[in-house]
Amino acid sequence: MDVRRAAPAAALAVLALVAACTTTTGGRGAAAAGAAPPGLEAFYDQDLSWGPCVSFAVTADDAVAYADPALDCGRVTVPLDYAQPGGETATIAVLRKRATGDRIGSLLINPGGPGASGMSFAPSIAGQIAGTPLAERFDLVGFDPRGVGSSEPAIDCETDAERDEERADIDVDGSPEGVAVLEADSQEFVDRCVERVGVDVLANVGTRDVVRDLDVVRAALGDDELTFLGYSYGTFIGAKYAQAFPRNVRALVLDGAVDPAQSAVESAVAQNAGFQLAFDAFAADCTTQPGCALGTDPAQAVDAFRALVLPLYDAPAAVPDGRTLGYADAMTGVIQALYSEQLWEPLRLGLSELTAGQGRVLMLLADLYESRADDGTYDDSLEAFPVISCLDEERLTDPAVFLEIDTRAREVAPFRDDGRGPTAARPPCAFWPVPPTTEPSLPSVEGLPPVLVISVTGDPATPYEAGVRLADQIGGVLLSVEGNQHTVALSGVPCVDDVVTRYLVDLEAPDDGTSCTI
Repeated sequence: MDVRRAAPAAALAVLALVAACTTTTGGRGAAAAGAAPPGLEAFYDQDLSWGPCVSFAVTADDAVAYADPALDCGRVTVPLDYAQPGGETATIAVLRKRATGDRIGSLLINPGGPGASGMSFAPSIAGQIAGTPLAERFDLVGFDPRGVGSSEPAIDCETDAERDEERADIDVDGSPEGVAVLEADSQEFVDRCVERVGVDVLANVGTRDVVRDLDVVRAALGDDELTFLGYSYGTFIGAKYAQAFPRNVRALVLDGAVDPAQSAVESAVAQNAGFQLAFDAFAADCTTQPGCALGTDPAQAVDAFRALVLPLYDAPAAVPDGRTLGYADAMTGVIQALYSEQLWEPLRLGLSELTAGQGRVLMLLADLYESRADDGTYDDSLEAFPVISCLDEERLTDPAVFLEIDTRAREVAPFRDDGRGPTAARPPCAFWPVPPTTEPSLPSVEGLPPVLVISVTGDPATPYEAGVRLADQIGGVLLSVEGNQHTVALSGVPCVDDVVTRYLVDLEAPDDGTSCTI
């Protein structure tokens, strides 16, 4: 599931480029609302010690954000394998911005992925909600799921140089020789993960275990019940938590829903169709503006776009830092921009640059998606993505299935068709050394309080209908939002933020049929 969430601050950064004391929270007895499962009492009873956040930084941006003295950080210890609670342990890193007023409890957030850091994301949300009832009534808590960000052990399968080399590789065609090359690349990634991370870790980083960790974190924070805001893949965490611990739920906001019952094939096809709709919306806007590289007729935009990007296979565009922009990076940059209308203007500029053989802006957008910093370093989010996904999806190994996915994806998203024909090449998950631990299923939950599900009509990554289905499956209330972006809660849209605030603070769910516009 490719359900990454671009933080508003990151989007605005690209727009700008182109234009020591500790405290302790007692966790003892905090699991009273949901008793600790047998054998896990020591984990549920642990005390969480808070201190400065600077030592938790894994990126240069983190180091700047975590220097804020208003932020506290700590670690929660959990079993590496919940079937062996007396064995090896892992730690879940958490970051807190304390409530400024009469505290209700903790509001835990997850930005998506899988593989995205909740700790890195939390400071931007804290700035967005500063001075609001949410900041007054809740400790805002970002957590890094096991294997992600500052949590330990970390998922780190590739070096920065290997990531650069992988991005620069020219995609091959769907011939038997091309399939063999692609599958060899997949096997190489698997081998690196096994060697550098270890099978024991790879077997225990799926959402099944993230959900168990989340309940331990809840208890360590001193909260009897969980208040949670999950974006994108975070909605999958929230839905699975509701299944596992329904009595421990106070409030769940699930924004940009992943359909927990959808197969890998249908999910891939639906997401490609969603990105085509987003491309069409961008093209309709671009073709009304002077100098649009797609021309003036939106009906011809796909052909015009492919005429711009397909030559990059053989003639990459120049980039000021000495790299070159090939077809794969160009498409990555375009996909990043389609996540939000905030990035349409950089995309328009990037496509105009291509007409002059320049790839600066599209590479900036691709680097944003790939989490590559200015100094050439990467965080591990995109490495964690397949590692976690391989445990969360049904295990597919039949080449015919992947040929079907690629064929259908090209049909519903012609702007992504590279002209080289569909391929039956199997991705890393087909070669994964451990079985899935979480598979698609309907969230059958009884006794759950009302859940707020938010779905944006023009969301490319998690299409609108997935939110409709999730709200129906989980017995939730749907907030429909007219717009073209991936997720929307607490991003500065008053109508949405008011609904979310009332729900989280007062537990007042909106009426059925409530809608907002971005």
